[in-house]
Amino acid sequence: MSQTFVVVAETRGGKLRQVSLETAAAASLSAQPDDRIAAVLLGSGVSAFAGELAAAGVSTVYVVDHPALEAYRPDAYLAALRKVFEHVPPDAVYLGHTAIGRDLAPAVAAALDAGQISDVTAIERKGDRVVFTRPLYAGKAFEKKTFERGPWVVTVRPNNIKAIEADGSPCETVTVDYPAPSLRSVVKDVVKKMSGKIDLAEAKIIVSGGRGVKSADGFKPLEALAAVLGGAVGASRGACDAGYCDYALQIGQTGKVVTPELYIACGISGAIQHLAGMSSSRVIVAINKDPEAPIFKVADYGIVGDLFEVVPLLTEEFRKLL
Repeated sequence: MSQTFVVVAETRGGKLRQVSLETAAAASLSAQPDDRIAAVLLGSGVSAFAGELAAAGVSTVYVVDHPALEAYRPDAYLAALRKVFEHVPPDAVYLGHTAIGRDLAPAVAAALDAGQISDVTAIERKGDRVVFTRPLYAGKAFEKKTFERGPWVVTVRPNNIKAIEADGSPCETVTVDYPAPSLRSVVKDVVKKMSGKIDLAEAKIIVSGGRGVKSADGFKPLEALAAVLGGAVGASRGACDAGYCDYALQIGQTGKVVTPELYIACGISGAIQHLAGMSSSRVIVAINKDPEAPIFKVADYGIVGDLFEVVPLLTEEFRKLL
């Protein structure tokens, strides 16, 4: 018997978020050939993104386009999803493990009387079962979980499941009417604090600074390196606590969890709380004056030296290459 997998896509800054394409790929990994994969676009002025989701292996995109959905509100988004589910009852719902996904997923699970597995980093189908892998204990261990019955809700960690290559498959777009309900909360204004033009959670390259940057100005060499590499700038909690940068840049157990292809740690000692947020990076480069710094134990490459000397040299060399 075929199943229906529904992907809840996200947009930000007038663009479809990369994690939405990765989440669609996660649904594809879970599905069998005769299963159906649909996507939901919620927001204001989001219809144009349906084509991008079609390229990600989605057969049908349900669009709920309404001014009341321009800013995220859990009650408004849940009401919109309920309308979509009237058109396409889901056997499984997939969301990105983002701020919105982490908030919305439990409400969706409760509405569907479904089980939930969060922060999934790998998916494997074994016969009639789908096995989900997720990290435990700040990435020190991993567990494999499966559902005994459906429906189910899954959130997918960004930068862990590769998006599907576009294949030109046709896609149906269905517009769903949304009579905005009476809501208990109203968003008056959204204050955005970003690490830069690139979202830390989705950045492929991150240059991160710790207390070793010594001041707010100490982040300037890191920003220059990140600009050359097309990456984002992050920070340890120590740098944020010291007032060198905004907490929006914080990576770690109490900050953002990131999994970039390249993580360059500058002046970061490697406290366990910070490692919890970045130890799953594909390649880790550490720059520190202390050869005994714990960060070197998890680094793939280590440079013992003053970051204020090493980082500008790296920036110059990358400029020549790129």
